[in-house]
Amino acid sequence: MPDSKLFSELIEFIRSETDRRLREIDLPCEPSYLYEPIHFALKGKGKRLRPVLVHLSGRGFNADPVDLMNAGMAVELMHNFTLVHDDIMDNDDTRHSQPTIHKQFGINEAILAGDSIFALAQLMIGQVNSVVAFQAFNKASLSVCEGQAFDLEYENDTQITLDQYLNMIGKKTGELLSLCAEMGAILGHQDEIVRNEMRNYGMNLGKAFQVQDDILEIFSDVEQMGKSLGSDIVAGKQTILTILAKNHDGWEQIEAINEDILLKLERMRAFFIETGIKRRAEEMANDFIQKAKSSLSILKDEHRNTLNQFTDHVLNRTY
Repeated sequence: MPDSKLFSELIEFIRSETDRRLREIDLPCEPSYLYEPIHFALKGKGKRLRPVLVHLSGRGFNADPVDLMNAGMAVELMHNFTLVHDDIMDNDDTRHSQPTIHKQFGINEAILAGDSIFALAQLMIGQVNSVVAFQAFNKASLSVCEGQAFDLEYENDTQITLDQYLNMIGKKTGELLSLCAEMGAILGHQDEIVRNEMRNYGMNLGKAFQVQDDILEIFSDVEQMGKSLGSDIVAGKQTILTILAKNHDGWEQIEAINEDILLKLERMRAFFIETGIKRRAEEMANDFIQKAKSSLSILKDEHRNTLNQFTDHVLNRTY
């Protein structure tokens, strides 16, 4: 296994370089109605897990570092575009420990900013000399939008099944991480077998990430998460915890609490622990992680070990 200190330094280097490139995007000041919200969005301190994955994947395949930086920037911009619009649809007030764009500037400004950030992502992926990469990027973009549509469609629908939920998170979260993992293989000129395994790795990692996010939404706090908590409860979102809860007595009474969200959150936490739902969800996340790691068996030892360490890094996050 790679030295943990060296691994942490590598992750921090990629993150800081991504932050630097985001700050250096050449944007005009006028109209301020458009560009001030974009500047605000891009200065947020995200985890940059997606560009990190692009770089880690590509480094093992000897991909061009300039292509990796442009592709990593493109996926981070696309991710930010989805966050800006998702926050509007989910009525979230906080993101990365700062006000969401629509909260800070207004809904119309946020819609325009999100649209423009996606346009910037297109310009960035266009700098990568690969038609395959460009097509993969846009295919994933559409899938992410499909996932968000399912997420909204499923609100307050207590009949949603586990399979429907897994399909939804596969599109909403899995597809983007799948793209990031495959992007390194594409830019490293790997064959379809390797690309497919990298896609599978990213998809299972993404599903684990979203299951864990569902858990953290209930069991973390605003300071740790850096974003609004409780909005999923208000919106009636279908999460891994609520879907598993449907088979347990007493859940309907908790669902019926609407006037006191803090009380509802407290009751939900206790219920999920007492019934073993939280533990089962954690086991599901671990199962997806093991599936992700199994796809890395095609890689050379050093490359595989680095991505295994990244996988554990994602699973062990607390926010």
